[in-house]
Amino acid sequence: MGEILKPLKGDFHLTDYQSVYETFNWKDVSLFNKQTVNAAYETIDRHVEEGYGEKIALHYVNQDKREDLTFKEVQRQVNHYVHILRSNGVKKGDRVFIFLPKNPACYIAILATIRIGAIAGPLFEGFMEEAIKERINDCKANVLITDQTLGERIKTENIPTVATILYQETIEKAPIVEDHYVEWMDPGEGMLIHYTSGSTGQPKGVLHAHRAVTHHAQSGKWVLDVHDEDVYWCTSHPGWVTGSVYGLFAPWLNRATIVIQGGRFNAKLWYQIIEDLGVSILYSAPTAFRYLMAEGDLYKQYDLSSLRHILSVGEPLNPEVIYWAHRALQLRIHDTWWMTETGGHIIVNLPSEPIKPGSMGRPFPGIEVGILDEEGNELPRGEIGQLAVKTTWPGLMKTIWNNDEKFRSYFPYKGWYISGDLATQDEDGYIFFQGRHDDMINSSGERIGPFEVESSLIEHPAVKEAGVIGKPDEIRGEIVKAFITLRSNVDETPELKESIRQHVKTRLAAHSAPREIEVINELPKTKISGKILRRELKQKEIERQAIDKS
Repeated sequence: MGEILKPLKGDFHLTDYQSVYETFNWKDVSLFNKQTVNAAYETIDRHVEEGYGEKIALHYVNQDKREDLTFKEVQRQVNHYVHILRSNGVKKGDRVFIFLPKNPACYIAILATIRIGAIAGPLFEGFMEEAIKERINDCKANVLITDQTLGERIKTENIPTVATILYQETIEKAPIVEDHYVEWMDPGEGMLIHYTSGSTGQPKGVLHAHRAVTHHAQSGKWVLDVHDEDVYWCTSHPGWVTGSVYGLFAPWLNRATIVIQGGRFNAKLWYQIIEDLGVSILYSAPTAFRYLMAEGDLYKQYDLSSLRHILSVGEPLNPEVIYWAHRALQLRIHDTWWMTETGGHIIVNLPSEPIKPGSMGRPFPGIEVGILDEEGNELPRGEIGQLAVKTTWPGLMKTIWNNDEKFRSYFPYKGWYISGDLATQDEDGYIFFQGRHDDMINSSGERIGPFEVESSLIEHPAVKEAGVIGKPDEIRGEIVKAFITLRSNVDETPELKESIRQHVKTRLAAHSAPREIEVINELPKTKISGKILRRELKQKEIERQAIDKS
């Protein structure tokens, strides 16, 4: 572990983690402690009723297009969508899928759906025909909201339950008719469904209930640290759970002005948006931060003085990126860990607390985390085990749509949600990701987390990227094998490989050092998030071994 980063000075909402963690109870959060609730009402309408209707709710940027909307204007458009949906017979419990680009209409359609008691199913704009069909048919959606361009990917005969397709262009051309209807819901009733893909089988529909806004609001206040004057930018599309929970609900529940950017990643554009809009809080993914880091001193061409708080999510954040931001921007990147199924932040780095680079942080107040063995017993500090969360908390999924068996599989031990991740927890309570359960390496009885080895590898000046697997071995069970890409000015030699191996050995341990290192041109990654696909590396290795033996 490297240098611990002290907190920057600031007027933070949560300033004494330990005392709050010891005393906090979800029942004490009174904002939404009601018999009935509606997440969409609490997100927008409440602010208008409390006198904040003229505050800017969003800045929308898409190439040369720029649009600003107040909370009152957002409410007006939500009312219009409510009218359109109800005119088309949408009612409580119906499933409305929203397949739109990252634009204001996408956010507005989600809120309108939820306000009338229906379940919103946002779809990522990059999905193609098969992915759309799988999700809509699994959920037996009743209505689809899309635009003319994305609508071309959809064949109506393949989605038989969808009785109505509404197009953004048609809705926006229609005379605005406001419908202020609100369906007041039991907190346990469903409002939002996101599909998550596992290593096997079809995507699973994770259903969240209205009660989740308690989790969204509190984590938005303490982790995002949203204040009234903040301009907040989450770069994720609402088709992903981060884009819904921490791109829409958490910031707007805390009355932030949010930024919505259409289009793809562009480092110059991102820096320009921060400068032009005065972005003060940025929430993005490690892949994006690595791209920014790769641009070198580009950041020096922009005024980024408005930026005060940066957060990361989606995959483990390598220490190298944290040190870059601290050195270049004089800001810390705060890693956060949660999952679609958990519905909100579980393990966090708070702006008022020290950061141990490489750690996901400590449990959010009201959340109890355990590191469990294969029998469900808690392990001592420092040992690798299953990362588990003690049930229950407000953001926890209500169910897996039409798949109760899958839902029950998350709770194999009484009182615990099992994440599928492996981790360790140190004496200070900080938690360190060690890989997915299926990625764990067991070499001569030693359990080795691939992420820790990968992080050490990319700290070597010659290594650009790294993926680590357990290669089957007749004597040791498995050995640590590293696949690496080299920086452009570096040549592969036996001496370099040994230097890299020794680098890991001296920083971690002898058993963690790769016994084999293979240099490749490019690591296999997911198209969307850029996560390294260790399973592909391992499968190719197994296939190679089978050929060698034949």
